[in-house]
Amino acid sequence: MSEDSYSAKDIVVLSGTMGVRKRPAMYIGSTGSAGMLHLLYELIDNAVDEAVAGYCKNIKVIVGKEDEMDWAEVSDDGRGIPVDAIGDKSALETIMTSLHSGAKFNDRIYKVSGGLHGVGLTVINALSDYTEVMIRRDGNEYRQRFSKGSPVGGLEVVGKSPSTGTTIRFKPDATIFSSRSFDTVFLKEHIRDIAILNPGLRIEFVDLRGESEEKEVFHSERGISDLLDILIGDKERVGKPIIFSKEADSAVVNVAMAYVKSYSEKLVSFVNNVKTPEGGTHVIGFHSALSRALLGYIQKNSKKNISVEGDDCREGLVCIVSVLMHDPEFEGQTKEKLGSQNIRVVVDNIVYQSLVRYLEENPGDASKIIDNVIRAAAAREAARNARDIARKKNMFDSAVLPGKLSDCTESDPSSTEIFIVEGESAAGSSKQGRDRFTQAILPLKGKILNVEKAGKDKIFGNAEIRAMVTAFGTGIGDDFDISKMRYGKVILLTDADVDGSHIKTLLLTFLYRYMKQLIDKGFVYVAQPPLYRISFGKEAKYAYSDKEMEESVKANQKARIQRYKGLGEMNPDQLWETTMNNQNRVMKRITVKDAEAADTLFEVLMGVDVQRRRRFLEEHSTEVSFLDI
Repeated sequence: MSEDSYSAKDIVVLSGTMGVRKRPAMYIGSTGSAGMLHLLYELIDNAVDEAVAGYCKNIKVIVGKEDEMDWAEVSDDGRGIPVDAIGDKSALETIMTSLHSGAKFNDRIYKVSGGLHGVGLTVINALSDYTEVMIRRDGNEYRQRFSKGSPVGGLEVVGKSPSTGTTIRFKPDATIFSSRSFDTVFLKEHIRDIAILNPGLRIEFVDLRGESEEKEVFHSERGISDLLDILIGDKERVGKPIIFSKEADSAVVNVAMAYVKSYSEKLVSFVNNVKTPEGGTHVIGFHSALSRALLGYIQKNSKKNISVEGDDCREGLVCIVSVLMHDPEFEGQTKEKLGSQNIRVVVDNIVYQSLVRYLEENPGDASKIIDNVIRAAAAREAARNARDIARKKNMFDSAVLPGKLSDCTESDPSSTEIFIVEGESAAGSSKQGRDRFTQAILPLKGKILNVEKAGKDKIFGNAEIRAMVTAFGTGIGDDFDISKMRYGKVILLTDADVDGSHIKTLLLTFLYRYMKQLIDKGFVYVAQPPLYRISFGKEAKYAYSDKEMEESVKANQKARIQRYKGLGEMNPDQLWETTMNNQNRVMKRITVKDAEAADTLFEVLMGVDVQRRRRFLEEHSTEVSFLDI
């Protein structure tokens, strides 16, 4: 029999939770910080399902640290997970160890639910070093412990309890996850959103990881109106908010929207309290209804002769679309996109009828909104003209590369990378230190245009942006074509200080707004130059953080420390050795793990509150907190 024969003996059957441990990304998306958060979100969402069903009013989320790895605990005052027997196991053990088990496959216990696949608790259990479950029901308190998908001992009664509810603590398995901590920014934002979407629900968050305990309570009485105010922030509003809630065909559609002085749309969507960052059919239905309602009103009431398109109706729009429905069909276990076709028509009809009625009954606000749409249409035409002029001048023609680009000799994108470098001095060192065969250098002069505050006509006419677009070869806007990308990696190389972080943020903002596919497809990286060079006689090592530097000099008090204030202070050999050599360098790959959260962060950093932005950059100058590594 040949060595490459294929027979029944080659078939591997993974029983129980072993399949989850073998291929965790199939269930949670990644094994980085986003995957860890996904586990915790599943647990919180289960508690929220009890609240939606009317049995839970209080949820408590605790995070702590044990042996350099975070753990998390979620408690609720709901009914408590059943403990009676299913065959030779308790209901609890079945739920914790068997995929596709639970009470959410019919509508008797939960009319609407965020956890529909019956795998949430099983996956948490499978991917955790330990999971401990405490259940209060039937006058008793029960406990059972699990480890890496399997029970450790049986279900036991540990006391009496006059209350009901469930408490689950888990510690992610460090052998599976590359991350070691739960991202507090995203976690608190998730909890905030859940509390707002469920008026009256009280969620307490406790963080035990710091030197002192941090505690915060999330609660809302106004619902998505509160979230709309948060998303709008300090932006100037155009007219009053439009808020409505309607039920049809066993689904409830909640919408809160307003127009602001901005060049982009911010839309956050939910299905059964689960955020859907990639949208889906409910968002398609909303956009369709929005365009039909506004274009119909313009045709009926406006005398201005200008061609208006659907995208013009979304410029400056801040909106929340939240849908409650039975048995939604998500695309993938991570539930980032809704695929249910029936809800598209339901949302379309409700939103269209509600908007038409609002516009007719509020002519003053309607006039402000329509003026905003018409201005957006005029700006779009101006941007198209600017792009056409640039194209005629070969400004975006990949055959006419920018003069300051030091290109590489290799033309195969799979093995090439382009460094976007801050300043001429750093560019000089990187040009001398690079691998000329595979590494291209594009220096930028100063800070690029803030695309959050500029129209498309100015963006397409900006020299630094034109240089990047031309070097990439992809085009921009409607002409963007990722298949024409000339490099396999785009690496942002800036100083490790406040100004460098600001430039990095400006670049990421541009890429996020106008070349998002580069981020989605994993083309974009942030280089991590060292902060210190530590010399021990003739030997030297590099430190990338203050903590790493302090740990290095503890063992050798005679060490000489050089603090790099900028890339220009590094000679070509040092820059190559630490930052450009793919055998030694440290880089962060940019993946937007939560589009709405990243969008919010961009607005914080790019907004009008200069002091707030500077404080953030000073505190996080070496971090990119919204990115997965």
